[in-house]
Amino acid sequence: MDERTMRNMKDNVKKIPTPILIAAIVFLFVLFAKPWVQVGPGQRGVVLNFGAVQEKVLGEGLHFRMPIVQEIVIMDVKVQKVVTDTVAASADLQDVTSSIALNYHLVPDKANIVYQTIGALYKERIIDPAILEVVKAVSARYSAEELITKRPQVSEAMRMSLTERLKDYNIAVDAFAIVAFSFSKVFAEAIEAKQTAEQLALKARRDLERVKIEADQKVTAARAEAEALRLQRANISADLIELRRIEANLKAIEKWDGILPQVVGTGGVPLIGLGEIKKK
Repeated sequence: MDERTMRNMKDNVKKIPTPILIAAIVFLFVLFAKPWVQVGPGQRGVVLNFGAVQEKVLGEGLHFRMPIVQEIVIMDVKVQKVVTDTVAASADLQDVTSSIALNYHLVPDKANIVYQTIGALYKERIIDPAILEVVKAVSARYSAEELITKRPQVSEAMRMSLTERLKDYNIAVDAFAIVAFSFSKVFAEAIEAKQTAEQLALKARRDLERVKIEADQKVTAARAEAEALRLQRANISADLIELRRIEANLKAIEKWDGILPQVVGTGGVPLIGLGEIKKK
C-alpha cells in the first residue's frame, strides 16, 4: 500500500461524522466483548468476578455481564442418568457383579457451590465413587441368595444410603435401580441345582398328597358300601322272603305253556307252585 492510498483512507475517515464513528466503535466493542449471556432451559449460570465464585446464581434467560471483569459458567441442572457397573462381595463371600442406574440432578440454587467445591466433573469425582462404595457396603450385609430374593429391600437400602451421601454435595437423587445382578458360574449352577431339588421335592409332596386323597376316597367308598349292605341285611324279614318266593313262582307260571311233562323223574322239571294253585 503506497503513501497516496494511505492518505486517501485517512481523508475518508475524517469525512465520517463523529457520531457515526463513535457508534461504529461501540458496536465493534459490543460485538467482540459480548457483555451478555443466555442461560438456557434446565441450566444455571455461575458468576465469576475475576475468577472468584459469587453467591448470585443466574436463572434461565438473558443476562448482562461486565466484560473482562465477569465470566459466566453454565451448569446443567436437568435430570441426568448414569449407569455404572460394580463388583462387590456378598456376606457369604460370593462375587456379585451388578449394573446400577441412577437419575440425579444438581440442586439449582447450589450450582455455584458445586462448581466451587467440585467443579464441572462432579460425575467422575463424586457420583461414580459414591455408587461403588454404597453398592459394596450394602451387598456385604446380605448373602448372595438374599440379594436375589430380597432385591427390592436391597435396592431401597442402596438408594437411601446414596441419597444421604450425595446430599452433602448438593446432588439430589431422583431414581435408583439395580439393572442386573450376576454371580459366578459355580454359584449360578448351585442355585439352579437347589431350585431343581426344591421342584422335585414339591412334586413328591404333591404326589403323596394325591395318593393319600385317593386312598381316603377308597376307604370312604368301602365304608359306604359296607353300610349299604348292613342296612339291606337289617331290612330282610320272613315276609320279604315269602314275597320274593311268590314273585318267583308267578314269573315261572307266566312262562309255563300248560303242557305237563310226559316223564317225570329225578332229572325232570318240577312243577313249581302247583300246591299253592290248588289251594286257591
